[in-house]
Amino acid sequence: MWATAVGVAKVRALETEREDALFRDPLAQAFATAGGLWPSSPPPDDEAARRRRPAVSFSIVIRTKFLDDLLRQASASGVRQVVLLGAGMDSRAFRLDWPEGTRLFEVDTAAPLDFKASVLRQERAVARCERIAVAADLREDWPAALVAAGHDPAAPTAWIAEGLLIYLPEDAVELLLARISTQSAAGSRMGLTLGPRGVIERFGRDAASGSAASLWVSEMPDDPVGWLAGHGWEADSHTLRDRAAAYGRPIATPPQREERPGGLISAIRR
Repeated sequence: MWATAVGVAKVRALETEREDALFRDPLAQAFATAGGLWPSSPPPDDEAARRRRPAVSFSIVIRTKFLDDLLRQASASGVRQVVLLGAGMDSRAFRLDWPEGTRLFEVDTAAPLDFKASVLRQERAVARCERIAVAADLREDWPAALVAAGHDPAAPTAWIAEGLLIYLPEDAVELLLARISTQSAAGSRMGLTLGPRGVIERFGRDAASGSAASLWVSEMPDDPVGWLAGHGWEADSHTLRDRAAAYGRPIATPPQREERPGGLISAIRR
């Protein structure tokens, strides 16, 4: 599944080329090229992929900007630990300006971390903070691996789970959130992306076997703010539409149905 992260890098590379880019990711094209996905297009007979790709690409751009802003706010509040869960080809350690003393942990399995390390060596990339790769499977005891790598649960942490929870069944999502909460001191921040209600029916049901969308299994709860409150987090929920408008990229088409609470979540541990 980690090849999906290389596809995300391609989207970020295309955004970086825009004059009005919402962010710049100088490493994204290197990840996409090394992964053999640049350039690429859906097979000519894959109508579902052609319909899905623009919407998914747009959501990746908006969520990237949303989580960048969340991390800047966390840093401004004094948080100096960052954990990227299922980090993939995320390059925030290299492209964001971090306060002195920031430690950024990238948690993922060994294969994507090894691939990423080879590209970073090739690009001679230099992180702007202390970057620590943690090879761990999120289905196993990753908190122990994180602590062994130097994470301090007694200090506030900014957690990011981007494009991750949609691939996990509900019980695994609950376990992941419980583990995050146990490792989070008061003042910790969290940024989540959740699959909007109906997205699997709209885009996943007819996805080709083995494609990213065919692996989607989890949508957000009806009340994500209440759900997170039950885990000790004070959360705000945003729709893709409202964030896109705030960033100067309004969605031109009207909503197809009454929009429920959105899948872009920011939260603070009280």
